Amino acid sequence: CDFDGTIGLLDTIDTLLHRFGQPGWKTLEEDWLAGRMGSGECMRRQVALLDMDADEFADHLSTLDIDPAFPAFAAAVAARGWPLEIVSDGLDQPIRILLARSAVTMPPLASNALHQVSERRWSLTSPHAAPGCAAGTCKCARAERARRTHRGTRVLLVGDGGSDFCAAAHVDHVFAKHKLLAHCRRHGIAHTAIGGFSDALALLPSLHDGSLFPPASIPVEAAISPA
Repeated sequence: CDFDGTIGLLDTIDTLLHRFGQPGWKTLEEDWLAGRMGSGECMRRQVALLDMDADEFADHLSTLDIDPAFPAFAAAVAARGWPLEIVSDGLDQPIRILLARSAVTMPPLASNALHQVSERRWSLTSPHAAPGCAAGTCKCARAERARRTHRGTRVLLVGDGGSDFCAAAHVDHVFAKHKLLAHCRRHGIAHTAIGGFSDALALLPSLHDGSLFPPASIPVEAAISPA
């Protein structure tokens, strides 16, 4: 499951840059959108332009919310014994803080790591990058890892944006919204449209009995792809 725009209602790094970003972060964004750099490099350079202290960071996160239905979705997935992983090309600290605030038991997380290096300066590392992948977190690699780890299961992706495009081709089914929904339709990727986690929660019975993807009926792994 992706985080920013999927579990989180907004893209966290975008909100931080709009509030605390020094001049130059928009140019980096334009270079990324034009394909002149990968998302991993773009985010590392943008994070280096953040000018905020720890209190300002915490205060900003207090204004952000997650999808109100996600705690119930995560609990229902856990009750079925399905492994759930958050796979994000975003920032680890906001993910942990926002989920803790909503009393969500933290699932395994693959994301970029945010570090405070001085009173007002920050840096980014990408422990889940992969060779040949320009993203900070390679969601394709995580999807393939999920399939290897849980052999004989199906892999589900829940996502919304461009960072999820690659992973969508490496899973068995996608719960998709926004740009990811258009991508799945355009490329004929097996998917179900959702507006949020209330829809995803309502679809769990059809995952459980296998009717969402006939004819086989085998266990499902709920997995997150990318922001």
